[in-house]
Amino acid sequence: MHKHEEFLAGIHDAKLIAIVRGGSGKFASDAALALMDEGFRYVEVALTTPDACAAIAEIRANAPAGYMVGAGTVLTVENVNDVKAAGAQFIVTPAICEAVAEGARQGLPVVAGALTPTEIHAGMNQGATLIKLFPASLGGPNYLKALRDPFPNVPFIAVGGVGLNEADSYWGLGAVAVGPGGPLVGDAASVGGDLGPLRQRAREYLALAARFRTGG
Repeated sequence: MHKHEEFLAGIHDAKLIAIVRGGSGKFASDAALALMDEGFRYVEVALTTPDACAAIAEIRANAPAGYMVGAGTVLTVENVNDVKAAGAQFIVTPAICEAVAEGARQGLPVVAGALTPTEIHAGMNQGATLIKLFPASLGGPNYLKALRDPFPNVPFIAVGGVGLNEADSYWGLGAVAVGPGGPLVGDAASVGGDLGPLRQRAREYLALAARFRTGG
């Protein structure tokens, strides 16, 4: 199976990508590894995190087998080069930017941030593996439903304000996955808060995804 197809299939099965935006690289790596320990197979670290590349390298070195760490808020060619060197296995962008085509050119799965139909079309044309509908909360699940009509084959991940109460609505309307950030991570990555509540929220998201997969 091609790397991009394998990534898409894995995301489709997991239904979740955790978004970690840290106050420091250590806080980010600690939070990400705790999430992986609970069962999150895909975690992205935003480049707005100080020492993000060092955090990505740390996570990659300590992640369970088969788990993947990506880089988020990737915008430029230089960003792509830096995160690939650090060991990022996929990239996530907040917009249709030069990093989309560059990441695809370098063989990295790309989750491209888009909101409008024009941006969605452009992202897929530039080689995106998935489209990150962002901010999903702006239009809510009904906006995703409207987009599915002209784009039935585009794999969407809903990101931005997606909490436990919203996740199954997006899945039910065809989103491949959702990307919880703040509602999942809380203050664990931003200020090094207690990892206990983060682990509990992780278990709740994972249980919800499991129930959705089985129709329970």
